[in-house]
Amino acid sequence: MAKVTMPQLGESVAEGTIGRWLKQPGDAVAKYEPLLEVITDKVNAEVPSPYAGVLREILFEEGAVVPNNTEIAIIETDEDATTGVAVPAASEPAAPAPDVAAPDAPAPAAPAPAAPAPTAPAAAAPIAAQPAAPALAADHDPNARMTPAVRRLLREHNLDAAQIKGTGGGGRITREDVLATVEAIRTGAAAPAAPAVPAVGAIPAQAAAPASRPATVAPTTAGVISFPAGADEVLVPMTQMRKGIAAQMTRALQAPHAYVQMEIDASKLVRFREANKKAYQAKEGIGLSFVPFVVKAAADALKRSPTFNAHWTDQGLLAKRRINIGVAVAVDEGLIVPVIRDADMLSIHGLNVAISDVANRARQGRLKLDDFGGGTFTVDNTGYLGTNLVMPILNVPEVGIVTMEAITKRPVVVSGEDGDVIAIRPIMNMVLGLDHRANDGAGGAALLRDIKDWLEAVGPETSVY
Repeated sequence: MAKVTMPQLGESVAEGTIGRWLKQPGDAVAKYEPLLEVITDKVNAEVPSPYAGVLREILFEEGAVVPNNTEIAIIETDEDATTGVAVPAASEPAAPAPDVAAPDAPAPAAPAPAAPAPTAPAAAAPIAAQPAAPALAADHDPNARMTPAVRRLLREHNLDAAQIKGTGGGGRITREDVLATVEAIRTGAAAPAAPAVPAVGAIPAQAAAPASRPATVAPTTAGVISFPAGADEVLVPMTQMRKGIAAQMTRALQAPHAYVQMEIDASKLVRFREANKKAYQAKEGIGLSFVPFVVKAAADALKRSPTFNAHWTDQGLLAKRRINIGVAVAVDEGLIVPVIRDADMLSIHGLNVAISDVANRARQGRLKLDDFGGGTFTVDNTGYLGTNLVMPILNVPEVGIVTMEAITKRPVVVSGEDGDVIAIRPIMNMVLGLDHRANDGAGGAALLRDIKDWLEAVGPETSVY
């Protein structure tokens, strides 16, 4: 039997959240066929199966937060089938999954020593003094195989597993079961009842009134919040992507940021694109944007400023030979940064195809593991949103990020043979954010000036291919 483990999805990523299983137990799976979707640090990525065979067991349900290299599934490989390796019976109870809590979650209490069996029923005591749920029959343990995400939800909402009827395999309680119960309590609707199970020496408990808490809703679409009737406020739960962004931004702001800004005269760049975009689209079937030009300029400039093509570590600056440029892509739930590898080796056309491909797949939720990790510098195209000056946050551990702002026509002073004149020019601001531990403003200005010079030198002799 082959074990499938949670892969590492980035240098600074320690865990991943299982978003969706694409195969179910009993399904045949081919090697490299997508097996599940994993969410972490601003990314939804499909994880391919490392083996061919039959998926026998899923160890963590959707929504579970799992550390890297933790076993998440078992596959009976084709080799197992031919050699007659025995498959564990599905009815055999598995050990409960380890309770993997988020970094800010309270540590689970140590298990109390088992109490001796009572010889007579205990005297009635106040219900509040009973910390444990009524004991359940051995064939229906609601805590068995419960995922860390489900345990955490139960703790957050002060619920007991015995209150919830599980709809997962073997009666397991899923994340959706808990959320349905929370919503039922909030709205006053009847929650799905847990199966009645006789308990030895159980004390009949009266239904406790749910504690007052803010109404909880999820946005139905990006930026839209629904307020229940009579509610003055609602709590909007964070998606896993927003949690990843929050964690990454918190880490990033520990780095001392500094900024350098310059204006680029985009006259030649705009003229070149206008002259070539129709023929290019007719030939290649995709549009020609300004982004590959900026990525090409950045890749070329990084060769002369290698301390910006690097990662910051506690031991010092880790310079990178390969130039792998991340391109920020906005999606409905936030922002992700897939990586264009060896960007300096690609033509403008090659960069355009690669950027268009990852951007489209990012918006469709079809990015792969290979699209992430190993980035050495980031380009952020905020200009398409109409911005003129953005102070970008580093994509740590990278030490540099550059924004390309909106190209807008402005009056500028132009020097000519007859002196200075005022002319209308398409101008683009660019802002370079840098980690001041790794580089200073002078080095940042040199890098940004090289990018500026490359873009302003685009002309008829520039080759798209």
